[in-house]
Amino acid sequence: MNGRPAFFADTTANFTTAVEAHIPGLRRFARALLRGDYERADDLVQDTLERALSSWHRRRVKGDPRGWLYTILYHRFLTDRGRRNRRSAFERPTAIVERELSGVEGGQDSALEYRDLLRAFAILPEEQRSVLLLIGVEDLSYEEAARVLGVPIGTVMSRLSRGRERLRRLTGYKPAEKVRQTADDLSSVA
Repeated sequence: MNGRPAFFADTTANFTTAVEAHIPGLRRFARALLRGDYERADDLVQDTLERALSSWHRRRVKGDPRGWLYTILYHRFLTDRGRRNRRSAFERPTAIVERELSGVEGGQDSALEYRDLLRAFAILPEEQRSVLLLIGVEDLSYEEAARVLGVPIGTVMSRLSRGRERLRRLTGYKPAEKVRQTADDLSSVA
């Protein structure tokens, strides 16, 4: 066994099996929290996985470790953000988005809408952005998101509602108007 205790090999195998499928979601969540900074996001995911492995035998939740992993990642993010804020080392959210998104030409409306959505998403408060990511992208339940963020379910629901509304205002998207416009477009073709 190369000098390692037998329980270590068993723990590593169990950890790898249980965690591997969650790594892409953790990376998405980390990148969104860090506003597209891929290098720091990968470091955050790696730190999360290292902490999870070292604490694997102490976890309370049996079964799917998804919520536990997201909780570790989010708490590491908050700790690192606090450290950075104390050092006054932050950059404007829109600067990262501008750097990451290249210009789109040629009348590609959907690409422009996507860019505008990402820009609006980047300026949302972290609390709203986190809830939108966990529920809308990572498909966590309200209860799981509340556990990850360490807040009551009502707070999750409130942040989700305010985040969605703010995105609508920032992007100019009005669902009723969009439906009417599509209906008008279809009737003119018929």
